[in-house]
Amino acid sequence: MANLRRPRTGRVIAGVCAALGQRFGLSANLVRLIFLLSCLLPGPQFIIYIVLWIVIPNDELTTRTVA
Repeated sequence: MANLRRPRTGRVIAGVCAALGQRFGLSANLVRLIFLLSCLLPGPQFIIYIVLWIVIPNDELTTRTVA
């Protein structure tokens, strides 16, 4: 999961779908649509989303120091 990071921009809720889209080269909207369609099926989709929210780290903020 070295390249899997939740971006600071392009988030809707937590950035999980945006992170998965960036990691696998897909549109974040496509990943969101797939997630929403998967919610029509029985299963632990919301639990997986919450676990990914906790496990996937945020993007690092690049801070500039003003001298």
